[in-house]
Amino acid sequence: MGYVQEARENHVKKKVEEALRSKMKQKALKECDRYTAKYAECAAGRTLSVVWKCRTQAKELNACLHQYTNDSVLEQMKKEYMLQEGGKGSLSL
Repeated sequence: MGYVQEARENHVKKKVEEALRSKMKQKALKECDRYTAKYAECAAGRTLSVVWKCRTQAKELNACLHQYTNDSVLEQMKKEYMLQEGGKGSLSL
């Protein structure tokens, strides 16, 4: 029963999860704005060559974005949401 209860506690509705994902992506873009600007500057005026000419900037941007858009960040946001909504049960952190 412990597993089922934990699953219910960590479950959020699909629309709420989509909203949390959107919020997570917005935060990531804001935090990684410096890398986004570097990549955009490199990519300006290029077409196919952007793939190899801007590889370093793309890797830096992806590394930064991954810090803020991964499963552990999403799970933490879900837990915070559940706590804000009154817990709807006892939430074990």
